[in-house]
Amino acid sequence: MNHYFATCPRGLEALLAEDLVQAGGKEVATVPGGASCSGGIDTGYRINLESRIATRVLWRVARGAYRNEADIYRLAHDIDWTRLFSVDRSIRVYVTAIRSPLKSIEFITLKVKDAVCDRFRADTGRRPSVNTKNPEVRIHLFITADQATLYLDTSGEPLYVRGHKLAKVGAPLKENLAAGILRLSGWQPGTALLDPMCGSGTFLLEAAQMALDDAPGLSREPGDFGFEHLKSFDAGLWRTLQRAAAERRREARALPLYGSDIDADAVARTRQNLAGAGLDDLVTLERADLLSRTAPAPAGVLVANPPYGERLGSEEELAAFYPALGNALKQHFAGWSCWFLSADTRLPKLIRLQTSRKIPLFNGALECRLYNIEIVAGGNRRERGTEGG
Repeated sequence: MNHYFATCPRGLEALLAEDLVQAGGKEVATVPGGASCSGGIDTGYRINLESRIATRVLWRVARGAYRNEADIYRLAHDIDWTRLFSVDRSIRVYVTAIRSPLKSIEFITLKVKDAVCDRFRADTGRRPSVNTKNPEVRIHLFITADQATLYLDTSGEPLYVRGHKLAKVGAPLKENLAAGILRLSGWQPGTALLDPMCGSGTFLLEAAQMALDDAPGLSREPGDFGFEHLKSFDAGLWRTLQRAAAERRREARALPLYGSDIDADAVARTRQNLAGAGLDDLVTLERADLLSRTAPAPAGVLVANPPYGERLGSEEELAAFYPALGNALKQHFAGWSCWFLSADTRLPKLIRLQTSRKIPLFNGALECRLYNIEIVAGGNRRERGTEGG
């Protein structure tokens, strides 16, 4: 039985736990920023292949108490690395510390790298090469105040790198955060979905793949996953899981998915990214200003990642934009459930509409809130000066 730890954007841990259970994980438990489980090698493969929420999947190979750098070196040196991967594979070591008394992350990283190379040299007479840009094997050390855990990364590049994004914007939304927001919103395939500030189309790409039951890991090229470079790699099992996921994919046809942006370049980027994923015929795109456009259906879900001060737009511009946005929603989107991801805590007050939910999420290191506003004709305008719920 293997032990896995999957990371995710903070705030999506419960959704990640659902993915681990769906992949066959047992003893699932969440912590801030991730979830752990036990399972067979197929469980690790399925999380990588199927999870829309995970950032990466780590396989635990050692754990122990420590007091100093020498203890961590011994923990890493005691592992039979030749059983796990070939000396011909390139490596890189990553270290994450929480409340650790050790002073230098760089020195600990060096000690783990030395321990791995020293053990290989003792067992084979050779040592693996280090590749800091594109390693075949990623070794992760996680240390707390008194515990050290070593993992092998089974994912390689982060799992939010789906392989579809050909054209990007300056402040892109990670794909797994977008997928999590769609799930938190309660949107279901078949329900109208609109992203009126589509940027590079991340929400629309994720929604289309969800509607088609298209496993996100299917778009990766052979060799892109970390587990493919390990000695435990079962190519037959992996092909079987890939084939089952591909056969489950629904036939593509037009979907009630709509995107728009005031910026023509953003619409062009979204169209290019949808085409790169083979999804351009399924989504309706147009250039439009959210403040004047109408709803594409009588009811549905609106999701948006509007500009905010940390990312784009000045505070003065946003202070004028939010009341206008509230008016536009009230006039054009009665019957819609609207969701906005923002780090600007002024949004609920300035938009002047009742917020029914406020979910803490992190967009990278930036603390945000996912605000929900249910647009009911004539019934959701707040009294001026009162706070949203």
